[in-house]
Amino acid sequence: MSSNSYSLSLLAHPPVAKKQPHPLTTHQLTRTDNYYWMRDDERENKDVLAHLNAENDYCDEQLADIKPLREQLFNELKDRIVKDDNTVPVKDGQYWYHSEVRGDDEYARHYRSSSIEARDKHLLLDVNQLAGDYEFYELGEVAISPDEQLLAYSEDTEGRRIYTVRFKNIASGEMFSDVLENTEGQVVWANDNKTVFYVKKDLQTLLGFQVYRHVLGTPQADDVLVYEEQDKSFFMGLGKSRDESLIIIDLATTETNDTWVLDANNPEGGFSALMPREEGHEFDVDKLGDTFYIVTNWQAKNFRLMTATQSTIADKHRWQEHTAHRENVLLEGVEIFDDYLILTERELGQTRFVVVDQQAERLTLEFDDPCYYAAIAMNPEPNVSSARIYYSSLTTPGSLYDVDLKTGNKTLLKQQQVLGDFNPEHYRSERLMVTARDGEQVPVSLVYRIDQFNKDGSNPLLQYGYGAYGITIDPSFSSSSLSLLDRGFVYAIAHIRGGEMLGRHWYEQGKKQYKQNSFSDFIDVTHALTEQGYAHPEKVFASGGSAGGLLMGAVVNQAPELYLGIGCHVPFLDVLTTMLDESIPLTTNEYDEWGNPNDPAFYDVIQAYSPYDNIKPQAYPNILVTTGFHDSQVQYWEPMKWVAKLRELKTDDNILVFKTDMDAGHGGASGRFKSLEEKALEMAFFIALLSNKGLDK
Repeated sequence: MSSNSYSLSLLAHPPVAKKQPHPLTTHQLTRTDNYYWMRDDERENKDVLAHLNAENDYCDEQLADIKPLREQLFNELKDRIVKDDNTVPVKDGQYWYHSEVRGDDEYARHYRSSSIEARDKHLLLDVNQLAGDYEFYELGEVAISPDEQLLAYSEDTEGRRIYTVRFKNIASGEMFSDVLENTEGQVVWANDNKTVFYVKKDLQTLLGFQVYRHVLGTPQADDVLVYEEQDKSFFMGLGKSRDESLIIIDLATTETNDTWVLDANNPEGGFSALMPREEGHEFDVDKLGDTFYIVTNWQAKNFRLMTATQSTIADKHRWQEHTAHRENVLLEGVEIFDDYLILTERELGQTRFVVVDQQAERLTLEFDDPCYYAAIAMNPEPNVSSARIYYSSLTTPGSLYDVDLKTGNKTLLKQQQVLGDFNPEHYRSERLMVTARDGEQVPVSLVYRIDQFNKDGSNPLLQYGYGAYGITIDPSFSSSSLSLLDRGFVYAIAHIRGGEMLGRHWYEQGKKQYKQNSFSDFIDVTHALTEQGYAHPEKVFASGGSAGGLLMGAVVNQAPELYLGIGCHVPFLDVLTTMLDESIPLTTNEYDEWGNPNDPAFYDVIQAYSPYDNIKPQAYPNILVTTGFHDSQVQYWEPMKWVAKLRELKTDDNILVFKTDMDAGHGGASGRFKSLEEKALEMAFFIALLSNKGLDK
């Protein structure tokens, strides 16, 4: 690749947004927001639409010269994907279920069969047909009735995660006239095969807050409200216990859980609280037979496993301890089988599984890779002696194993096929511990192509981060990253505070008043990787989305000189204004994460780092911003305002482009190929920036 391969000359006359001063006063402090007018809840304002279209046109024009590179990269990404593929059938009840994709289909077809060989497969749903002419389509949940005769599925055709539920007779293919609108997407069948429960959304806040009971063959208007949550800080979900005896309402804030249950054999009965709601009590509960299993933080920061019965579940002081709390081990969950439990644990950031039999004997399943991701896969039936687990690493494609729960022996059922000349031996992953400015050790997972890497500070680096909600970004395989690795990039994941890789304290030290730690960790990792020779200091890129987009926004305010280019996707940038406005979808759920700025102390905390509020006259990196017009989690106007203010104040001549998918939501484009276009766009942007500076040699 020569330095003249690609061109990204800065275009003059980017879109300039009009300024309309809008005072925002809180705690007798007034901020002026010149771009507040960009908020349009109805998404119909002509000025807003005109400016978004102008930004899209400018982005297309600014990046027109690298269109061949984008197409090349898109084809590379697409050509690594097996066009004809299927999942491994999984048994649930009398049938085996699997899905298939064929040719250039964007979506899957779902089948069931009488055996694992799937010779008599019966089509359940063709998602390609369902998607039809929709620009966006997402299949939500597929739920089979207990007698295995009926199917319910949910779909989102706008990207706002507002789902419509439909019903189908499996044998005849006949669709029922029943349609349930404005739902969260989950559907749970009672054991009578005619009653379902679903969560209805508040269409302004987009919070699920009501549970309704629906009887097949009746209009939605006749559905019965069976539960309503008054506290707007809770998310709401529905499920069924492992033994299918209970219908479960799951309620959760960032720091508190609550559970209500109903006998699945008595759908006309009332839901009751499983235990008293207690602020700060986080738990996950399931039931098999006469035993409840509770993963709880009660007197256990990193969680422990307790058991209870119907008579003791409401009083946690009567619970029995199954697996004790450990200071250095995070208990992430438990999978329940008739004769075994599988505990998912994390120590020093690495996942492991511990199988516990009825004699309390423990068998540990561990892995050899320095950086990997492992999870319990679909195991719908508890009466088995083996379980499926999923495994992937930065150099190992996704792999599905069947594990003998008595011996621990693993049998590979399927590994993701990567087309082309991919050879895992050509790549190497490493796990580093970087010392942050306050002395904490921050884990870093990285991967590179061996023959393209020299530890002499010459390689380009793409650094990714998230750091919020206690979500751990585990290092897993991505075939799309090969396009960068094969061009000499090092790819690194910074496991910064705000995630939970090093246990619960790691999360707590990256939220609320400690949020700055997330940004400092990310910056300190960048310094370390360049100082240790993993990257050239002028060839550093960073990328993040959603809360990771907030990370990008804060980092470019605080350390813009470190990065040549930034990818900022569906980013949460206007933190202070959003968290002060309870009418904005999902705001009230977020207080436990960011703090409530109606409290003066948290107002100051958030104002100190909020990316939009901290833009200042200085040089910024080259930045690519993307969003979805229908995003229900981070509203489109947050990146729109941020870009407008950046254009106003930044002092550099670097490229700033903003692309809005007018059909998509928070998850970006739908379909297995269309979603690759945004990845190709970011990669082309970064590669071209190296060319521009003559740094691609």
